[in-house]
Amino acid sequence: MLLLVALCMVCSPTVVAAEGNAGNTEPSPQPPLLNYNELSLPAEHIPYFLHNNKRVAKLCRQDPLCPFKEALLNDGACWGYEKNCAPENRFGYPDCTHVDSGWASSEEASQELFWKQADFGYVRDRLSEMKTLCKGTRPGDSTLKCSSHTRFCRATNLYLDLRNPRRGDERYKEDFLQEGEIGGRCNLSKRALTEEGDHKSPLQSWFAELQMYTELDAQPVANGICDIIVDKPTVFMKLDAGVNMYHHFCDFVNLYISQHINNSFSSNINIVMWDTSFYGYGDLFSETWRAFSDHDVIHLKTFDSKIVCFNDAFFSLLPRMRYGLFYNTPLISECHTEGMFRAFSQHVLHRLKIPQEGHTEGRLRVTLLARSTEYRRILNQLELIQALKTVPSLEVRVVDYKYKSVPFLEQLRITHNSDLFIGMHGAGLTHLLFLPDWAVVFELYNCQDESCYRDLARLRGIRYVTWQKRDKVFPQDKGHHPTLGDHPKFTNYSFEVEEFMRLVMAAVDYITQHPKWRLRPRRDEL
Repeated sequence: MLLLVALCMVCSPTVVAAEGNAGNTEPSPQPPLLNYNELSLPAEHIPYFLHNNKRVAKLCRQDPLCPFKEALLNDGACWGYEKNCAPENRFGYPDCTHVDSGWASSEEASQELFWKQADFGYVRDRLSEMKTLCKGTRPGDSTLKCSSHTRFCRATNLYLDLRNPRRGDERYKEDFLQEGEIGGRCNLSKRALTEEGDHKSPLQSWFAELQMYTELDAQPVANGICDIIVDKPTVFMKLDAGVNMYHHFCDFVNLYISQHINNSFSSNINIVMWDTSFYGYGDLFSETWRAFSDHDVIHLKTFDSKIVCFNDAFFSLLPRMRYGLFYNTPLISECHTEGMFRAFSQHVLHRLKIPQEGHTEGRLRVTLLARSTEYRRILNQLELIQALKTVPSLEVRVVDYKYKSVPFLEQLRITHNSDLFIGMHGAGLTHLLFLPDWAVVFELYNCQDESCYRDLARLRGIRYVTWQKRDKVFPQDKGHHPTLGDHPKFTNYSFEVEEFMRLVMAAVDYITQHPKWRLRPRRDEL
């Protein structure tokens, strides 16, 4: 309903004859029934959105000005979590090259499991878990509904009393709210709420924030006790480290998944950062918020000393949930998908207006991600670059994604226009989320953290390559972690040039044989 209101521009035009043209009975041009620009989704996503929003689809059919007529023809398209979504019509479905007997007994079972672990089956499972914890009984009442372990929650007419905030040094203080400081006018099942508290932890659950949810005697808005009434749909988020791309993009991915759970993609929303400390939040990737909201992120402390009432809100999935996505997610092996994470990538690139610029005919774009950090530098980097440049078909670029010298949107533009992306183990490889579908990510050396970026590549659905021959990689020393002693992530490396080029050319062969490579845009076509 809120999405339809956001899109609607329904008018009741009155035809007024201009002075001197009283006899002119030409009807005025009719406006479109919806503000279609407000939707702002990738073209590939429109059929799936319309399938899941029947009233918008109906208005589009009735409106001669609707630009999505072709998308309406694909009326079977579905993300996968909707009721009566045929498997063959899903946005994507995993491929499995081998059956991992520790997880599944057949290829079909492997595919279905991976779809539930890391694709839109994950959304379907969260939707199936939703239960009402506080039920309204009359118009204007509050509601509270949550998935298992209070990992995702929806609230209407939410009352939040921040007149006496207990702020300190902790970002996620578990006793920040006391009884009566959060709640609504509804029938609360305290027992049902308490039963969802078994995952209580700052970045795994919202139980600490909702455990004091209180059943109020009166509707707070109607009773006139709110200092601030927030009409705009609001998303509450608890954020991971904003200075690390790998961790921070767990926030963004879970926000996108939460939008699917809530079936709401409008960017005319508030995002409130739930933080119980006095501190600000360092964010090196703040431009990304523009993919989700037209408005600046609001710190919770903005509302201190006030009673605030939110008409419509949800508490987003969190970045470090048990069996969540994508930090330390246990995944069945030998499977990959071009589903939910590909959709996330498309959504962000579309909203941030990052184009695929195309190729020079016969050339393949190679980006090598350099590091100016103390550890995990490539000691013979110049030698490897010179070897790459001996191949005429390779267009080689070397970048160092330092936030002060390369703005993040420019980083995304470079990454999205790379066919082969090479880098050492580190958070910068999270950029693989935004590579084109035919690309290869080459983690030059994984520093014995084998699953981190391999699994992220599997989630995104692109090819992953890493160094295999230990006798052809040469660490500077054993590594020296400040407390753990010898550690492969705390040193620098040299690589045998011949083996490096063998892996590069194998990746090039894969890229140039990929079916989407042949369909890629070329610069002379743009």
